[in-house]
Amino acid sequence: MSGNVWIYIAVMAVVSYLIRVTPLLVMRREIKNTFIKSFLYYVPYVTLSLMTFPAIMDATASPYAGILALVVGVVMAYCKRSLLQVAVSCCAVVFILELFLV
Repeated sequence: MSGNVWIYIAVMAVVSYLIRVTPLLVMRREIKNTFIKSFLYYVPYVTLSLMTFPAIMDATASPYAGILALVVGVVMAYCKRSLLQVAVSCCAVVFILELFLV
């Protein structure tokens, strides 16, 4: 490996460390602001959604299959189906649509 790679790794390590340590150093008291608390509560869900939804469209050969599987998954989750049932039904939708569309 060249010397630049080690510099890149060191910079990434420092940045990752600072991102994790800075909140501990800055926020020493309990957060009482309801807006900030609600914002921090929803951050993991938004992050997961931002990573998941584009992957749903790109994971299939046809974007229509991904969109329909997303709709089926949301409807089944809204109807309080188990995660296994939702995943299997989404996979079945993609399989069937790609069988006929591609």
